[in-house]
Amino acid sequence: MARVPKPVSTDQAPPLGPPGPFTTLGEATSMLEFGRLGAQAISLARTPRGSGEPVRVLPGFGASDPSTFALRRFLISRGYAAQGWGLGRNAGDVRALGDQVVQQAERDVDQAGERLHLIGWSLGGVIAREIARERPDLIAQVITFGSPIIGGPRHTTLARLYGADRIQAIEAAIGTAERTPITVPVTAIYSRRDGIVNWRACVDTVTPGAVNVEVRSTHLGMGVDPDVWRTVIERLAAYRRNTA
Repeated sequence: MARVPKPVSTDQAPPLGPPGPFTTLGEATSMLEFGRLGAQAISLARTPRGSGEPVRVLPGFGASDPSTFALRRFLISRGYAAQGWGLGRNAGDVRALGDQVVQQAERDVDQAGERLHLIGWSLGGVIAREIARERPDLIAQVITFGSPIIGGPRHTTLARLYGADRIQAIEAAIGTAERTPITVPVTAIYSRRDGIVNWRACVDTVTPGAVNVEVRSTHLGMGVDPDVWRTVIERLAAYRRNTA
């Protein structure tokens, strides 16, 4: 029987910098997630169907729409109007990219007649959160996986690329932003096997009512992890039930 991820307590120890070296080395096993995906294909085909709800999936840092193709195809197969972001590679400019996604969201909402669901992988989740914070009128809910919610890049393997001064500036900006709470439903998916972002940084302890769900994937394997897919579908279906 397929393992169903369960929400967990947010009573966690604070992040302690990037993941350890052995956890990071574990990212080399990411391709194994395809095997787990195949083994659970039948159970995934029985997950709740959508009714054409609009969904945008945002890629992680350095990635583009091909990285989220499999997840989007799955969502489409389950009845959701899932799209990529169409903005090329995620170069890390949260503000500029967020502004462009807001423009997309305005068009999506106008065409669909309902608010947009945002799903973000890693830094894509950070962008999704900031859009929801600033424009809750456009966003139905946010689902993140492997996203550094706490501390920004400090608790990732990319911290050295930023430098101390820039990291401090980002953390100050995060602190200012968090004075305005996110008011739409938020689900944060994390994994203790994440070798790119410290798993503790992916647990949302700052958003009222946030649901945190643990899976067993590597960071790079999350886009094809069956438990991530199942959690995404369950949260989309839960939103529909709660707003019916």
